[in-house]
Amino acid sequence: MSEIKITLPDGSVRNYPKGVTALEIASSISEGLARNVLAAKVNGTVVDSFRPIESDAEVTLLTWNDKEGKSTMWHSSAHLLAEALEALYPGVKFGIGPAIDNGFYYDVDFGDQEFDAENLKALEDKMLELARQKNQYERASISKADAIKYYQEKGDEYKLELIDDLEDGTITFYTQGNFTDLCRGPHIPNTGFIKAAKILNVAGAYWRGDEKRKQLTRLYGISFPKQKELTEYLEMLEEAKKRDHRKIGKELELFTFSEKVGKGLPLWLPKGAVLRERLENFLKKAQVKAGYDQVVSPHIGGKELYVTSGHYAKYGADSFQPIRTPAEDEEFLLKPMNCPHHCEMYKARPRSYKELPVRFAEFGTVYRYEQSGELHGLTRVRGFTQDDAHIFCRPDQVKEEFSKVIDLVLYVFNALGFKEFTAQISLRDPENPDKYIGKDEDWDRAEREIAEVAAEKGLNTVVETGEAAFYGPKLDFMVKDALGRSWQLGTIQVDYNLPQRFELDYMGADNQKHRPVMIHRAPFGSMERFVAILIESTAGRFPLWLAPEQIAILPISEKYHDYAKELYTTLQENDIRGILDERDEKIGKKIRDAEVKKIPYMLIVGDKEAQDKTVSVRQQGHGDQGTMNVKEFIEFFKNQIETQINN
Repeated sequence: MSEIKITLPDGSVRNYPKGVTALEIASSISEGLARNVLAAKVNGTVVDSFRPIESDAEVTLLTWNDKEGKSTMWHSSAHLLAEALEALYPGVKFGIGPAIDNGFYYDVDFGDQEFDAENLKALEDKMLELARQKNQYERASISKADAIKYYQEKGDEYKLELIDDLEDGTITFYTQGNFTDLCRGPHIPNTGFIKAAKILNVAGAYWRGDEKRKQLTRLYGISFPKQKELTEYLEMLEEAKKRDHRKIGKELELFTFSEKVGKGLPLWLPKGAVLRERLENFLKKAQVKAGYDQVVSPHIGGKELYVTSGHYAKYGADSFQPIRTPAEDEEFLLKPMNCPHHCEMYKARPRSYKELPVRFAEFGTVYRYEQSGELHGLTRVRGFTQDDAHIFCRPDQVKEEFSKVIDLVLYVFNALGFKEFTAQISLRDPENPDKYIGKDEDWDRAEREIAEVAAEKGLNTVVETGEAAFYGPKLDFMVKDALGRSWQLGTIQVDYNLPQRFELDYMGADNQKHRPVMIHRAPFGSMERFVAILIESTAGRFPLWLAPEQIAILPISEKYHDYAKELYTTLQENDIRGILDERDEKIGKKIRDAEVKKIPYMLIVGDKEAQDKTVSVRQQGHGDQGTMNVKEFIEFFKNQIETQINN
């Protein structure tokens, strides 16, 4: 039997018989490892651990500790859920059942059968009963004709529609126990790896996302290899509910929504507007130091602008439809992106190589149509403001500019307390070239430059194929919040394509015209989503420099209102924001109310404080901090802010 060479992640090379599986490779290394292998990455593609490997390959064995390992198990759990549903509700029909970031879902048509939340426990029990059978996941290639015949006999029109989009020779079925499903895979070796499962939510979902088609029941679930991990996850979800930005945003009077204004269009209330303004001013100040020029562009643009940029071809069908004016053939779009506008600003006059890089920054509001069922508080909206900037530079300046943007992103993260993050190098998908615009050589260069700069900066990186923007690769920052959840915050993209499409140029030292390179960057991403994540990570206890109300002055009685007003004015003059609580309430209630509002510092004023011109300081969540004179408190306060931003 001929042999093949298998290269492992540590660089070691081993010889195995042709047709060896990843599970067999794992067994040759350690039986303990083999017991934990869920799938394998072969030459960059995730496959079943039981699939034969027919030629030399680079192989990574995937376990629960790997993102792809979790995803494989969750995909297999979706199939297990479907098997349980079919056992309990004979005749149900299935849409799609993918793995998602945290768990999986399956879209189900129950027909005339009743299903509600009271059935979830029985469904979970059935899943675990089937899991304990340790049924193997078996893969089989099948002809299109046989696949159609199978689902015609089952009467499942959803699977038949999916098969209609597939080419003969590419169709595979997976079977475990008594359940067979149309699926590309991959899957875990057997159901026995699934030791704990929970159905988290039941929702409605239109078939293929089309509001004109039938609404199916979407069951969201999650599974784990140990019951302990499920218990910990459910505890985290309970804490997340307490921190829900929609709940806290309402309690702190930061933002609201109105059906009359429109779904997905947030209204920022005074305190929320202060929070946004603080964030904007913080970044604007940093951008001025970094050499950016602030610009402003309109909320709409001519349709042709987005046809030129490529956004209309890529997103036009899913965006707000064109705005037609009384003039013939005149159409505008609500601005979906700021970059086409900035390209036209760059083009407003001739440019010389000596003035590059040109850095345009804008807090620009953009609009994208999201289906109503996908809207979620501030994290998924139809109108949002990006902390956008576009750098136009020479090719020889790309790496230096990219490195400077990384420094700016890290500065922002540090000031806001986001210490744990991963930099994701997001590349194009070589299997789907139609998703992207531009020349291969430009993409190759941009992807190489991003990887080199990330390595030079010593970032903890992961590579994700297929996550690039349609016009260029990018570096996305995946930040962990206080609950250990990962969020995409901050992005930097290298773009050789839009300058080409907009025919941008500069005069070089050789007196010839050259094409600039464009770097897109947004440290916050969108203000709405960033604020939502910040609320949930801090539970509404914002960093001192960012809090809409930083102090509450609490006079013990009306007798001390004059001194309290004098103190309030002095603090305002020193850019310390807050409230003066002159209500006829006991001091204990005033303190409790300030605690509920999550105001960082309470300054209690009584007889001694009024006489000595001092304040009794109480810190939110930490109690009494002693007595200070006003000057000492102002100095203490500003040192606290300086420490938060710079350490």
